[in-house]
Amino acid sequence: MKLFLYFSQVIGLDIMDAQGQWIGRLHDIAMNPYADIYPKASDLIIRRGSSSKEYARVNWEDIVYIENNIRLKIMGDRLKFSKEIPRSDFTLRRDIFDQQVVDIDDQRVVRVNDIHLLRVENQLYAAHVDVGLRGIFRRLGWTGMVDLIVFLINSKSPYLTNEELIPWKATQVLPKLGRMKSVLKLEVAKNKLGSIPPAALADIIQGLDIFVRVSMFKSMESALQNKVFTDMTLTCKAELVEQLSEAESANLITNIPADEATDLLMKLPREKAHHLMGLLGSETNKKLRKLLGYAKDSAGGLMTTEYLYLKADATVADAFNKIRENINFPGTIFFFYIVDDDHKYLGTTSLRRFFNENPQTLLIDICYPENIHVYTDDSVEQVALLLERYKSSSIPVLNHQDILQGIITIDDVMEELISLVWHKYKEKL
Repeated sequence: MKLFLYFSQVIGLDIMDAQGQWIGRLHDIAMNPYADIYPKASDLIIRRGSSSKEYARVNWEDIVYIENNIRLKIMGDRLKFSKEIPRSDFTLRRDIFDQQVVDIDDQRVVRVNDIHLLRVENQLYAAHVDVGLRGIFRRLGWTGMVDLIVFLINSKSPYLTNEELIPWKATQVLPKLGRMKSVLKLEVAKNKLGSIPPAALADIIQGLDIFVRVSMFKSMESALQNKVFTDMTLTCKAELVEQLSEAESANLITNIPADEATDLLMKLPREKAHHLMGLLGSETNKKLRKLLGYAKDSAGGLMTTEYLYLKADATVADAFNKIRENINFPGTIFFFYIVDDDHKYLGTTSLRRFFNENPQTLLIDICYPENIHVYTDDSVEQVALLLERYKSSSIPVLNHQDILQGIITIDDVMEELISLVWHKYKEKL
């Protein structure tokens, strides 16, 4: 008896009853995904008929063996056939074959071409998913012919020996939109997705169909959603927001950096953006309205209002306390901006400059000697020139009364410059 089977090799097998009478063919295998790490077969779904198909369910305990055919312990007349396929939470043919799964280890989305099954003491488990070319040819019945052709061309070809199998425990099935129950236990799904860095998850999600994207996104914990949403492209953010409820969208906008939230609101239809603004907290609403008032390609339009600042009498110890209080701060925690009681800008220092200083040292005494800054109406090109000249990764933005309004980071500038250059380049095509 073979230890391993492929689902493509057993689907369509003849099913015989206890007396050896033919009763139908294997249509699908229902699995229990909750009992073990590897889903275990619970039922067979039998199909008979050609033009008018009928289906019946057989409990796994009523199976004698699976080889060239499937033999049952019971008589065929005990089975109840109907036009409807028996309901099951999770089956291999419906939920896995040709479906997309996330490869947790390699952090990619792949399509399942076949399913590798393991037999242990007459129990059948889903051990791996096959995502390679051999899985496709096996299903088509071309394995022998293709293997021969490859062997004649290159007898040492990796294709002949390497199977592209992903362990079941290292996959996350992408739930189908509208399904009442997730394919896997919800906590298992969250744990698996949580092991992938948010930036990698964002890349994975952006490559999916929008409906699968929404379904996968909704299966995540709220904290992970916020991180992944932050790392998505602006276009992907806008597409996702269009599919989520306004309450869900407002929550996401509240938890991303203010400059990114502003860019997103500007990309959305005006009426949609207006409704979302009405759902935001008063502080967030006020902050975003201020940013929306600036031209997109100006320093004011690029800046974020999320930064760490302290007064002129603050010490190094105060700075470390501020960092501890803001460990989940959405903006940068590496720079501190020193202001007076009227929030007038006095200077900038950084963690690198004060890390080894005496805790009682005043921050104002260890600010950068070059007091560089831009004004809200300066252009993105002016901002980029200053950042490059002083080799800085961020720069404060002031109004013309020298009141600190926000900061601009190098990544925001680069994103805008690339966009501007691309638009100019396209005009010349």
